Amino acid sequence: MEEVKQAKRRYLFYIAQNYSYAMLRPLQQAIWARGDEVCWFLEGNEVDAKFLKADEPRLLSVDAVKAWKPDAVFVPGNVVPRFIPGVKVGVFHGFNAGKMNHKGREDHFEIRDCFDLYCTQGPATTLPFLELEKKFGTFTVAETGWPALDPLFIENKDNPYIKADDPRPVVLFCSTFSPSLTCAPVVFEQIKILSQKGQWRWLVQFHPKMKPSIVEQYKTLENENLQFVETDNVIPLLQAGDVMLCDTSSILLMFLMQRKPVVTFKNQSPKDHLIDICQVEDIESALTRALSRPDDLMAHIHAYCNQIHPTGDGQSSQRVLAATDALIDKGTDWLKPKPLNLLRHFKMRRKLGYLKFFS
Repeated sequence: MEEVKQAKRRYLFYIAQNYSYAMLRPLQQAIWARGDEVCWFLEGNEVDAKFLKADEPRLLSVDAVKAWKPDAVFVPGNVVPRFIPGVKVGVFHGFNAGKMNHKGREDHFEIRDCFDLYCTQGPATTLPFLELEKKFGTFTVAETGWPALDPLFIENKDNPYIKADDPRPVVLFCSTFSPSLTCAPVVFEQIKILSQKGQWRWLVQFHPKMKPSIVEQYKTLENENLQFVETDNVIPLLQAGDVMLCDTSSILLMFLMQRKPVVTFKNQSPKDHLIDICQVEDIESALTRALSRPDDLMAHIHAYCNQIHPTGDGQSSQRVLAATDALIDKGTDWLKPKPLNLLRHFKMRRKLGYLKFFS
């Protein structure tokens, strides 16, 4: 009896920010490894096509996406239009950093009626999303871990930020772009002083939406002790750092996943797994303490990591694909219909220049 060859599945990567490239590439590798297809769709002006590699096909229009007929759409963002075909899968653009939206709710758990499946990172996000699943009934939830972290748990022998001939501890300074949360302007002078001391090597990397004037300000600090980095892939930076200085950016949670300490400046929701400070004069002593890795701090870090991302096997991409394929096979008719949200979807149509309302 002749074996029936299964058709290749098609997966669309729907992105709107440059950092999404590195987040989805581990998933792309897992898809390619089993012989299935990937295409990228870039939304808006904040994502640059120059970061696409030669072997990464891009669909240039909504019509092209609809003609390609993806089986599923992976989105490391908050929204995706309903007229994009395929099962809509939310894979998040970061961990829950405790940021509140204008409605006074944690933005990480805001349901915008776009997704059929949320692939959560660990119990801390899975349990709230399961409650939301019961409340809304318009989506399902699977705890998979975060594909973006898969490379974090694999040694990179060609990491350009690791200097074998420089034994100094490495401080990675990252900051969010939000004017109310960023510490970059406040700590600038102190970092200037500390970077000139030379006891540590500094790597500085900001959110891509950071105010250009702040970026330019920090570029002036570059010397033999401090390197300013602009990249779409933060994984090598995270691996190179011994300690992080941050504020309320979700990137600090990625750093913690390596069981490395983080010093935060006026964090919005400080907990025992962080060393939080409020005075610039305390930065040096806080970093010194963090680098000593005190037992109590490390115990809190381990406990926290087990809640937000317990798996460190580098196999989250495979679990995301398994959950997605299960929903593709089952279909979505058993889910409750999503609210129309006509205004939100009209804005998405207008942003994409796709005003064919009956398709």
